[in-house]
Amino acid sequence: MKKKLLPVLICPSCLPNEYPLAEHIEEELGEDIVQGLLSCQECGGAYPIRNGVAFLDPASAGEKGTQSRYESPRVLSSYLWSHFGDLLGDAEASDAYARWAGLMEGTSGMCLDMGCAVGRFAFEMSLNSDFVVGLDNSATFIQTARELMLHRELRFSLVQEGLLTREVALQLPEAWKMDRVELIVGNALALPFRSRSFTALAGLNLVDKVPVPLKHFAEMNRTAMAEDAQFLFSDPFSWSGDAAKEEDWLGGKETGPYPGRGMDNVIALLKGEGGRLVPGWKIQQTGHVWWKIRTHCNHFELIRSQFIKAVR
Repeated sequence: MKKKLLPVLICPSCLPNEYPLAEHIEEELGEDIVQGLLSCQECGGAYPIRNGVAFLDPASAGEKGTQSRYESPRVLSSYLWSHFGDLLGDAEASDAYARWAGLMEGTSGMCLDMGCAVGRFAFEMSLNSDFVVGLDNSATFIQTARELMLHRELRFSLVQEGLLTREVALQLPEAWKMDRVELIVGNALALPFRSRSFTALAGLNLVDKVPVPLKHFAEMNRTAMAEDAQFLFSDPFSWSGDAAKEEDWLGGKETGPYPGRGMDNVIALLKGEGGRLVPGWKIQQTGHVWWKIRTHCNHFELIRSQFIKAVR
């Protein structure tokens, strides 16, 4: 973990209080902490740094991260293809991440990619941000993204059919500025950052996967600058009881809190209606991006992810 991230880190277990974390370095390499510990003097929380990765998810502050389907090799293969299939020269791949990145303006501050998965958007944003933090609660995703960050290349097994795989070699563009990127294991509902730390934020295909969507927006809003900030939201609104209770959905239902369509409700929230997200955001652009994920060579999902670009 790059040391330059230390001043903005806080204990995620103590929120809404913002207490700093003390670093205990066991091994370092230049400006990177390779092995060590981040600790909170208020609650006694301890968050390890292992092989350069800080584990700052209060739900599981350990090396393995949350145990879910996102830790499996097959799902990792799917997400690597989804993020980088165009770089592999696959004609079936989409250009979704390049399109999302193209919606963002250059910023002189820090950018936060919430739910970054294997890192494509964070890498893209290194071209127009001073520093980019990618955060995800999957240890497997973050460890893989860090390997890409360090080496710019990766060989992995792409699922073909059943148990059949083929080895592919991924090479990242030299233009991406990896010295401006850091990747941590964390939770989008308890961001381990001081308030008003980021001038640019993104949450792509995330809000329908978290247990309390409104809390995700509250945390985004807390860590965003009060002015001169931009936020990119994109989601297919695939609400599911497996991810969140129906009463916590921000759309997709006829009654209860936030009835109607998710897109309408999120726009209203961002504008500051109801006073939950203040100061409010100005909606700069809306639309959709077609996004693909690949299970195997004969099974793809084509997903329409609706986006909102907001500024304040």
